Amino acid sequence: MALEDPVVITCAISGTIANRDQCPAIPYTPEEYAAEARRIVDEGGVHIHIHARMHDGSPSYEIEDFQAIKDAITEEVGDAAIINFSTGTIGVPVAKRVAYLEACRPEVAALNMGSLNYAKYSSKRKDFVFKFVFANPFDEIIELLEAMRRLQIKPEHECFDVGHVGSLTPLVDMGLLDAPLHADFVMGVVGGVPASARNLATMADNMPAGRHHWGVIGIGRVQWMLVAAALTLGGSIRVGLEDNFYLPDGEMARSNGELIAKARQMTEEVGRRPATVAEARELLGVRSPAAAAGRLTPAPAVGSPDGERGQA
Repeated sequence: MALEDPVVITCAISGTIANRDQCPAIPYTPEEYAAEARRIVDEGGVHIHIHARMHDGSPSYEIEDFQAIKDAITEEVGDAAIINFSTGTIGVPVAKRVAYLEACRPEVAALNMGSLNYAKYSSKRKDFVFKFVFANPFDEIIELLEAMRRLQIKPEHECFDVGHVGSLTPLVDMGLLDAPLHADFVMGVVGGVPASARNLATMADNMPAGRHHWGVIGIGRVQWMLVAAALTLGGSIRVGLEDNFYLPDGEMARSNGELIAKARQMTEEVGRRPATVAEARELLGVRSPAAAAGRLTPAPAVGSPDGERGQA
C-alpha cells in the first residue's frame, strides 16, 4: 500500500463483551444495527464488521441473528457498505461458524491468524480485569479458510502479533490465499503486540511479498494514535464501539457515526482521501452480489444531510 491509495474506513459496529451499562450507544437489535450502519455510511465508512447479538445484547452465533442483522443493514444502506462477519470466539465449534457464513454469505469474514493470551490489565488494581487464552490453531484457521474459499467470502486476516503476520506466508504457499491479501493488525491487547507506531510499521513490513491491503485495529484509547500512525504509513483504519468508546478529547461517543466522522476528518487532515465503497471492494478484492449483477448502488455522498442524524 502507498500514501496515494485511498483509505478504507472500517467500523466495528458492536463487539460481544461490552454492554450498554458501559456505553449506551452499543446496538443490540437488527433495527439498531441498521440505524448505526446508516450513520456509518453517511460519515464515510464503507466496511462494517459485525458480531451478532440477541435482542437483550447477549452474543449470538445463530444463523437467524446474523441474517436478521445483515438483512436490516442491507435494507437500510444497500451496497453502500461491505458487510464483514466475525468468526472469532471461544468454545464455538468451527462447524457452527461455517454454518452462519454459508447461510448468510457476507462479502468478508474475519479470520484470526493465531493463538495468544488475551487480557486487559488494570494498573490501579494491580491485577487483570480479564484474562483468557484465545486459541486459533492452524487446523481451525485452514478449516475456516477452506470454507471461505468455497463460499467466495474474502478473509480479513486479524493479526495480533508479528508471528500472526508471518503465518500468512505458508498459507499463500499452500495455495489457500489469493492476492490481494486483506490483513488488519490488532494492537493494544495485553498478550499481543504492544501498541506503537514502530510496531505497526514492523507488522506492515512483514506482510508477504506483493501488493496487499492492510489496516490497523486499535483497542482502547490508543486507537487514535494508531489511526494517525496508519494514515502516515499508507494503511487503512478501523474504529467503532467494539474497540473504543471515546473520541480523542475523552468524550464518550454517542454513535458509531461520531467515531467514523473523526476518522474521516483525520484522514483528510493528513492529505489522504477516504475510499469509496467501489474503491474499497477493489482494494480488498471483493465484489458484492449486486455489483456482480451490475446493480451496484453508489454510496451516499459524505456529509449529506442524512449524515446529521443523532443516536436513536
